[in-house]
Amino acid sequence: MSSRALPVARPWYRSLGTVPALAGIGFALSWVAGLSVSPVSTDPHATGTQVIADLSGHTVAQTAQYLLTEGLPAIGIAIVAVAVARRARSRTGRALAGTGLVAALLSLVMCGLGLHLTLWDAPRGNTATAGLLFDTISRVDGVKMALLGVMAAIGVALAGRGLPRWVAWLGAAVAVSMTVCAVGYAFLLPLPAQAAIVALPLLIIWTTATGITTSPR
Repeated sequence: MSSRALPVARPWYRSLGTVPALAGIGFALSWVAGLSVSPVSTDPHATGTQVIADLSGHTVAQTAQYLLTEGLPAIGIAIVAVAVARRARSRTGRALAGTGLVAALLSLVMCGLGLHLTLWDAPRGNTATAGLLFDTISRVDGVKMALLGVMAAIGVALAGRGLPRWVAWLGAAVAVSMTVCAVGYAFLLPLPAQAAIVALPLLIIWTTATGITTSPR
């Protein structure tokens, strides 16, 4: 009588060189770099005069920050979301991917608007346009946050069926905190927007862990 050896799962660190893992790690590094360049305000509303004053003399730093916190992370979100869908092979996985891709698109829109504000309106002192554009970026950010919260919530349904249980349940915390943030930014309310202090680190950890744990092994 012969017996077949059971397949042995590769250690998690063997997946670090895969595209989803690199995307998740890159997402985290990009955000850390962006925050080190210039702190991100958790106040979703500012007058045009305040915006111009804050950006004055910081064109390079603010340009880099928009690229590092909205442009590059959009790529990471998209790759990780698609990786989850491929791993799950279910309608739930596809729903997560679709939600993540829309969130990534909005992140790119925010990057474009932010660059326009920093490189065009602020240097020219267009206070009316700067204030309107800043509020628009905040509202788009609110919608993006809501989608990221939905994406993480969908991930809870994939516990053990595409995502490790601990990663999936971490998504529940991401979903709750992101929902609170979304209300603050979408409606320009300073108090709920403060939840970003908790929501952002949770999102970074969840996205990185998801990228690593959904990589092919």
